[in-house]
Amino acid sequence: MTTGQDVFEYATLRVVPRVERGELINAGVVVYCRARGVVAARTHLDEARLAALDPAADTTGVRAALGAVERFCAGGDAAGEAAGDDAGRRFRWLIAPRSTVVQPGPVHTGLTDDPEAEADRLLEQLVL
Repeated sequence: MTTGQDVFEYATLRVVPRVERGELINAGVVVYCRARGVVAARTHLDEARLAALDPAADTTGVRAALGAVERFCAGGDAAGEAAGDDAGRRFRWLIAPRSTVVQPGPVHTGLTDDPEAEADRLLEQLVL
C-alpha cells in the first residue's frame, strides 16, 4: 500500500551571536525532498530573543543571511551562481557545518506528501 509520502530531510537554522558562549536561537528551517526536487527555507528572526543573548548582535546582518538562505533555496536568478545546481546540492551546501553567526543544526528525516507545507509546519513548531 502506497501512502503518497516521500522521505524528506530538514535542519534548523540557528543564530549563534557569540560562538564562544554557545547560546543560540532557532531562526529558520531548511527542508529537502529528493523525490520531489524541492529545497525550501522558512525563516523568522525574533529580535527580542536575539537581543537577550547579545544586545550588540548585528540584527541587519543576521536578517540578510537568513534572506540569502531563502533566495538560495528558491533558485532562479536570486540564487546567483548556484541557480543551476540541483536541489540536493543546494541543501548539502546549506547544511555544511560552519562557524558563522547563522549555522545549520543537525539533519533529521521524516515523511511528507507536501515538502513546502512541511517547511511551514516545522517553522511553526521549531521557531515561532
